[in-house]
Amino acid sequence: MTVLRSAILAAADSPRIRRFVGRYGMRLGAARFVAGETLGEAVVTLRRLNEQGLRTNTTVLGEGVENREATGRVVEAYEEVLRLIAAEGLQTNVALKLTHLGVLIDEELAYGNLERLVAEAVGLGNFIRIDMEDSPLVDVTLRIYRRLRAAGHDNVGAVLQAYLYRSEDDLESLLPLRPNVRIVKGAYRESPEIAYPRKADVDAAYARLVERAIAEAEFTAVATHDERLIDHAIGLGAGPDRFELQMLYGVRPQLQLDLVRRGQRVLVATPYGPDWYPYLMRRLAERPANLMFFLKSAIRK
Repeated sequence: MTVLRSAILAAADSPRIRRFVGRYGMRLGAARFVAGETLGEAVVTLRRLNEQGLRTNTTVLGEGVENREATGRVVEAYEEVLRLIAAEGLQTNVALKLTHLGVLIDEELAYGNLERLVAEAVGLGNFIRIDMEDSPLVDVTLRIYRRLRAAGHDNVGAVLQAYLYRSEDDLESLLPLRPNVRIVKGAYRESPEIAYPRKADVDAAYARLVERAIAEAEFTAVATHDERLIDHAIGLGAGPDRFELQMLYGVRPQLQLDLVRRGQRVLVATPYGPDWYPYLMRRLAERPANLMFFLKSAIRK
């Protein structure tokens, strides 16, 4: 993890910065990375991306809930998302976080909420990806994924983070399930005791995970903006029925379109919702270009 990235993530906890960005961030450039604060705004963006040949997923932004009642409201929000996707005929699936469904309150609560959504999705011909969060949640996330698969739910996918030392073993343990798996580098602050601190090591682990997943998994989502890793994945020769490239809304949009023109299957992760601040700060931390875009927008304003 770079010094700049660490500094941005640390600054994100500042109440003053949180108040300023929370008040002005959408006008200053957060809208480049977030599809809107409402589902209606998000649908306009999702449709536009589909019309450009890009597949999409969407997430109701939010990473924690305080009580069981709040998780029920999150489930209802995702049910509305799934139904509107079907009604609008969008090429869009759903990605969600277990902390948003109550896993920090009770694992059974989160499992029940997620199973309800997975059942709703299958009835609408859709798919749900369980996003991976920080390292203390890896075990419970994979455990819930395995439970869903054991219960006969195939329209659900997992995520592995290349910067965690454990991820290659985790992939091997999932391969008998023929999973639909997304490979990411990882966006949380983690100790060097459990995660590669050097970019070169993360990239090497990422390449190994992609090679293994494309060879043995049912489907592999290669989530990166790194052109070297993208070319590596394409060079493995899998077709669009076996893998796709995934990128973030607002990050290297021209590259996304260029890849579509080259015949690649590309999905754009397109979140929305009023609770966008933590998501934005991680995007700014990931690439200096994102931070510079945001600062230039602030100066222009």
